[in-house]
Amino acid sequence: MPVTTIDPVTALVVVDLQSAATAMPTVHPFDGVLANAVKLADAFRAKQLPVVLVNVAGGAPGRTEHGFGVADLPAGWQELLPDLGRQPGDKTVTKHTWGAFHGTGLAEHLRELGVTQVVVCGISTAIGVESTARQAHEHGFHVTLPVDAMTDLDVSMHDNSVAKIFPRLGETGTTAEILALLAA
Repeated sequence: MPVTTIDPVTALVVVDLQSAATAMPTVHPFDGVLANAVKLADAFRAKQLPVVLVNVAGGAPGRTEHGFGVADLPAGWQELLPDLGRQPGDKTVTKHTWGAFHGTGLAEHLRELGVTQVVVCGISTAIGVESTARQAHEHGFHVTLPVDAMTDLDVSMHDNSVAKIFPRLGETGTTAEILALLAA
């Protein structure tokens, strides 16, 4: 479903664009994904709409076959990228699970601001972005996903999220389409 509207109080949620992400072997050029996220953040701030910058600083407890080895990551890996231009009015959320809503108070924060819609972008499409979009949908927010402002480490996972999952959660489109709706 193409992007049809931006609600009057829509928040941008940027997922896991942090220091460790720059070295990941993404399926789409990371610089382009970051540039689109920055364009969105700048436009949301210009319209005085909420910007939420999310980083991951650990993993959820429990055994998996592919564990999350925080101890193996370099110092500062969880730091948000300076390109995002974090502003004092931005909300920063540090998560320890795939999605940005679990245990962070994000839903309550957005409701206090009167937010009815979220635009979710970042890395990785099938994990952090998809989990955050699912949780936003479960919390009753309208969800919009700019597919050129996200990437993954696996093309089939990215494509599955974009083609099969995201249309069930909300609207998908491009950064340019969202920027045009914001400017209208």
